[in-house]
Amino acid sequence: MKLNSKEALHKLKSENSPFLNLFEHGTLSVEIYKPENVDLQQPHSRDEVYVIISGTGEFINGNKKVSFNPGDFLFVPAGVTHRFENFTDDFSTWVIFYGPEGGESK
Repeated sequence: MKLNSKEALHKLKSENSPFLNLFEHGTLSVEIYKPENVDLQQPHSRDEVYVIISGTGEFINGNKKVSFNPGDFLFVPAGVTHRFENFTDDFSTWVIFYGPEGGESK
């Protein structure tokens, strides 16, 4: 299985949504995400990983804020409030959900 960010972003343009689910296998789910202006996410019920495709900005993860760049890996445990802020217009990211509802234990 191969996902290409350019092709995924092209598919996303035809949707009326900032995200598109592209692949599922067992508990694994892979999406492309490209919010416009504001990230309106709510906490998710499963652990998730972001791998930044393009753009820069800041990422709020619980009570921490970090800057991000293309290629960065960001982990969010299930149930934690998170969002992207002050991101550039070209911002897009892979979103990878996995594991059980409620997240994996340490």
